[in-house]
Amino acid sequence: MVLVGTEVKSIRDGKVNFVDSFCVFFKGELWVRNMHIAEYRFGTTNNHIAVHDRKLLLTKRELRKLENKIKEKGYTIVPLRIFFNEKGYAKLEIGLGKGKKQYDKRETIKQRDTQKEIKRYLNRQ
Repeated sequence: MVLVGTEVKSIRDGKVNFVDSFCVFFKGELWVRNMHIAEYRFGTTNNHIAVHDRKLLLTKRELRKLENKIKEKGYTIVPLRIFFNEKGYAKLEIGLGKGKKQYDKRETIKQRDTQKEIKRYLNRQ
């Protein structure tokens, strides 16, 4: 992952949030979007911007493999976790996810509602 100096310090402090973040291909490169890395509190005027696109460094083979999967309907790449390896480099673990179909969503909602009703019934007794 390509980072600015204060971004690394902020990541070490654990000030990263990648809720609603996702990865996209742009000109043959993989970029992560909407990943929020808070500004470093001891940073000066050279502090980084909290939310901007960050380039992910992958081999051509990995990029080609992921790009072929993305072209299939319903697949997306999402960041799962961020960590530092033994050399001190920040690494982003990504995963390939497939969206739910409409009938799957309805089934999940139905199961959730029945579980709530069961809990209510058990709590009354």
